[in-house]
Amino acid sequence: MNLTDKVALITGASSGIGLELARQLSARGVRVALVARSNHKLEAAVLELGGPERAAAFPLDVTDREGLARLPGEVFARFGRLDFVVNNAGAHHRGPLRDRTSDELAQMVETNLIAPILLTRAALDSLAPDGVVVNVASLAGKVPVPNAATYSGTKFGLRAFGRALGLELAQAGSRIRIATVSPGPVDTGFFGEDLSRVANLVFSQPMSTVAEVAAAIVLAIEDPDQDEIDVPGPSGKLATLGYLSPRLYAALRPVMERVGARNKRKYLHTREPK
Repeated sequence: MNLTDKVALITGASSGIGLELARQLSARGVRVALVARSNHKLEAAVLELGGPERAAAFPLDVTDREGLARLPGEVFARFGRLDFVVNNAGAHHRGPLRDRTSDELAQMVETNLIAPILLTRAALDSLAPDGVVVNVASLAGKVPVPNAATYSGTKFGLRAFGRALGLELAQAGSRIRIATVSPGPVDTGFFGEDLSRVANLVFSQPMSTVAEVAAAIVLAIEDPDQDEIDVPGPSGKLATLGYLSPRLYAALRPVMERVGARNKRKYLHTREPK
């Protein structure tokens, strides 16, 4: 697919996966609409990506439902088209459910599930006939992760939403595609500072880089046969196996916990001040 001068709207674009994705798409000639809460970071990204002819900042908290409803139209007015929407913004408050506040739980649901649903609906009228929506879910949406019950639930829901909407659009004769990219653990600031709350199970799988996840999103955009991509692939296969066979997952989990605990100690060691 020739991506030159097409337009992508990316949420959570001021850092991490979102910013790296903007870089990779920009390198392919895509103009990018960058969405995040921090206007300062967005403006710096706009300059990095070639200035206002190639990128534009749209400061917005994705929990602002009225702002989300206006966003696709504003991007279309700014660039004259809209080809791709990437629902990348995410929220994760780790720890036992009883330790999380109602506001924290609601924020995860609003950011990880409601916002992508509402933005996708709002974008359908502005998207090009062969447009693509990519939802960034998680392998935690395939198998449950301790201390991440609500997060797992939102990512499971996001995967189901994407698959169901893709069928719905196809049955209606639309060529708009809905794709899902599900990363395992990614080495970003998304872990936060309190790594003690991150389940050992998470560290049982290889850590991906933001570049690897962004490349998977680009692949989902470019290749119509790539509607669901797991990163890394082997971890995705293991997660799918655990999803299909809960008993097998229960049997493997103690081993994975031990491996994860060991990997977590190594990861913490690499973060210690030298």
